[in-house]
Amino acid sequence: MKIALFATCIVDAMYPSTARATVSILERLGHDVVFPAGQACCGQMHLNSGYFPEAVPVVRNHVEAFEAEEYDVAVAPSGSCVASVKHQHAMLARSVGDSDLETRAAAVGARTYELSALLTDVLGVTDAAAQLGSWYPHRITYHPSCHGMRLLRLGDRQANLLRTVEGLELEPLPEADQCCGFGGTFSLKNADVSSAMLADKNANIAATGAQLCSGGDASCLMHIGGGLSREGSGISTLHFAEILASTREHPAPPPGAVRGGTRSAARLTGKAHQ
Repeated sequence: MKIALFATCIVDAMYPSTARATVSILERLGHDVVFPAGQACCGQMHLNSGYFPEAVPVVRNHVEAFEAEEYDVAVAPSGSCVASVKHQHAMLARSVGDSDLETRAAAVGARTYELSALLTDVLGVTDAAAQLGSWYPHRITYHPSCHGMRLLRLGDRQANLLRTVEGLELEPLPEADQCCGFGGTFSLKNADVSSAMLADKNANIAATGAQLCSGGDASCLMHIGGGLSREGSGISTLHFAEILASTREHPAPPPGAVRGGTRSAARLTGKAHQ
């Protein structure tokens, strides 16, 4: 298949290793990955904060960027951004009376998948060790982010893939379905409530005895990781895509390791400016 990478803002700007891991996984399965060069923000922050008029040009840009590229499906390593594309974009266009944008946004959304949903439901990956060569010999726990659970209804797709990684021990997270407190602009506008929610989440993570917390949204992992770092817990965070991409020959950073890498996702495939 030809698969378009929707990198998302935070991954492209702060966690390019997650985008590289996504590309690595898909190419390992024999698929061609392309990067629609016009993509930018999906507008989720604007929409969640109620800035609908300001979100319209952002959503239109996303639609036009992915209409301009030929591909079979699009994928993003982010439940929240895919939830916005699939559930909010057409709704926004409808709310402002733009029926043309609504139709086009719905079409782009229908072809856009969160990474674990694409791997499981479309590409038939059920055993990461056998099909991807995934190897990560560490004890971890897993936080399912809110949008992935509630809007995309991903269920256990991410966790089930992690369970099949060779050497990995997955510890259940108490109160896993509780929000970590990030919520995008929520953590800025309601800092005290957000911090209290984060404290509960990180206490539950520490109670598992795991060395690392994984998940499917870089924003949640950034929030959780920041709290864990301030507490001096020694527990780190890592996106599940990087764990799936980890092999014996090219392992992902172990728990607690300092991570680097600054290349943006636009240069991952070498096709962004062709």
